[in-house]
Amino acid sequence: MSKSFIGKVAVITGGTTGIGRAAAIAFAKEGVKVVVSGRRESEGAETVRLIENVGGMACFVRCDVTSEAEIAALIAKTLETYGRLDFAFNNAGVEEPPSLVTDKKIDEVRRILETNVLGVILSLKHEIPAMLKSGGGAIVNNSSVAGLIGMRGVVTYNASKHAVIGITKSVALDYARKGIRINAVCPGGVASEMLDRLAPTPEQQALFASMHPVGRIGTPEEVASAVVYLCSPSASFITGHAMPIDGGFTTQ
Repeated sequence: MSKSFIGKVAVITGGTTGIGRAAAIAFAKEGVKVVVSGRRESEGAETVRLIENVGGMACFVRCDVTSEAEIAALIAKTLETYGRLDFAFNNAGVEEPPSLVTDKKIDEVRRILETNVLGVILSLKHEIPAMLKSGGGAIVNNSSVAGLIGMRGVVTYNASKHAVIGITKSVALDYARKGIRINAVCPGGVASEMLDRLAPTPEQQALFASMHPVGRIGTPEEVASAVVYLCSPSASFITGHAMPIDGGFTTQ
């Protein structure tokens, strides 16, 4: 546990499962008070329970990141409960069923862009003023290897994750001299509900694992460790960076 984290407060969007849950627990182990948010209350309560099991402090706030009113309420509840905001992991996101661009349904396109792009912008809009009141902070946005390279069949998801990196770089420049660092993580294949939906059979998962030079998919905890690092004093000279956590996937 680092002394630099003790007493600090973090908000995690999409903290109900997977990478978000792992990040929430990782922050809590460092002594950070965690506000877990997401749309699923039972899963959110389970994340809080897991944090409390490791001696951490947390609460759950239901939030749909496509709603500015709900994002504003999330940050207001954070300040009301813990009095400050130091870190944020903007992790909430959705995937896309693979298909050609000519077959895309516009309602699905809008849903993905509103969650993955608008959700990050709205989160930043309300997180940053709260952090400035506390003297600064650090934010990590969850992009993807799909934000670094092209991938067949997922044009909307691809576009949304490239957008997250662009948002990260732009806003990092805006606040570089105001005490707020903003970075992104770009996970490759990670064991999660999302991967289970994209590759539902053992054969498909084995194929996906083989696409990574290290020969396996990652764990949520491996991504969570990078998120915590980017919020730590050890990363104090890093801002506007998109960090691949992909077992060499984008190095090929």
